[in-house]
Amino acid sequence: MDISLLRQLAEARGVSGNEAEVRDLLARVVRPKVDGLRADTMGNLIAYKKATSDHKMVVMLASHMDEVGLMVVGADSSGYLRFQPVGGIDPRVLPAKRVLVGKDRLPGVIGVKPVHLTSPSERQNVLKVEDLYIDIGAKNKDEALTAAPLGEFVSFDTPFTCLQGCTGNGMAPRGRVSAKALDDRAGCFVLASLLDMALPCDLYAVFTVQEEIGMRGARTAAYTINPTVAFALEGTVCDDAPREEDLSPTTRMSAGPAITVADASFIADRRLVTLLTDAGDACGIPYQLKQPNIGGTDSGAIHLQREGIPSAAVGVPCRYIHSPESVMDLSDLDNTIRLMQAALTRLPETWA
Repeated sequence: MDISLLRQLAEARGVSGNEAEVRDLLARVVRPKVDGLRADTMGNLIAYKKATSDHKMVVMLASHMDEVGLMVVGADSSGYLRFQPVGGIDPRVLPAKRVLVGKDRLPGVIGVKPVHLTSPSERQNVLKVEDLYIDIGAKNKDEALTAAPLGEFVSFDTPFTCLQGCTGNGMAPRGRVSAKALDDRAGCFVLASLLDMALPCDLYAVFTVQEEIGMRGARTAAYTINPTVAFALEGTVCDDAPREEDLSPTTRMSAGPAITVADASFIADRRLVTLLTDAGDACGIPYQLKQPNIGGTDSGAIHLQREGIPSAAVGVPCRYIHSPESVMDLSDLDNTIRLMQAALTRLPETWA
C-alpha cells in the first residue's frame, strides 16, 4: 500500500464548502479507473464503474472530501482576524496552532491572551472561540481584511508525518501516521483504492461535500443515483487512551475497521452489517463493532432518500478527529480496503 496518495489527500485543503483542491486531486487519480466521472451542482465528485455481469444491484460508496476548519468573520483594530468554526471543533484544541488563511494560503497562528496576563479565575474557565483570534501579522483592521476578507476559509497547517514503523514514501502496510483531515481523507483513500477492483454490479463512487455541516452532498447525490444499497466510508472516532473508569472505547486502534451498528444519524441495515461481518470472518480480516450512538456519517442522509436506501458505515479508527492533527494505524486502513473488497464481491443479487 503506497501511502503517497494518502499524504497528498491529507495535506490538501478542503474545509466544508471549499473542497475543490481535494476534488481536483481525486479526479486525476480515479479518472483512469472508471467509466464515467462528473462533478454535480453541489460539488460532489461522482465516479461510475460498469458491472462485469448482469447483477441487478446498484451500489453507492460514499466518502466525504471536506474537513473541519474555520472561517473569517471579522477583524479588530489591532489586525487580528476573528473566526468561527466550520464543523464541530472543540475550542480547547485551537490555541497556538498554525493555520493557512484564504486562497493565497496566508500563514497565521491562532492566538489567545498569554497565561501571564490571565487571572486565576480565567485560567479555570474553558476557552471560547470568542476568546481566540488569528494573527497573520497585519497591523490594523483594514490590512487584515484586505488580506483575508470576510468568508475566507481557514485550514490547519499540519504536515503528514510518519510515526511508528512506517516509511515516508514507499510501501508501508504497517505503522502509524499523523495528519490533519484523516476524517475523512482516510475514507477517500479507501474509496479510490476500491476502484481498482472489478465488480459484478454497477458501482457509483461518490466523494461528497459538506458532510461536516449536515451531510449535504450525500443527500443530493443519493437522491440522484437512487442505489440499491449504500456504504459510507469514514475516518471514525478512536478513544482508546487510558481512562480511570472501566468503559469500552468507541473503537480501538489496530483492531481493524469499525462497523457501525447504529450512530446518532442512522441505524445500519442489519443485512449489510451481517454481510460485512461474514466477509471478515470468512477471509480472516479483523474488524470491530463501533460503540452504538456515537457520531454520524453520510449514511444518515443517504438512507432517507426516495423510498429508503439500505445503508451501512465502515470506519478507519482515528485518534483526535475534528482537531488539527489525528493519528491512524495503516493496518486499519489496509484492512478496511480488504473488508470492503470481500463484502462487495459477496453482495447477493436480491435480498431474501
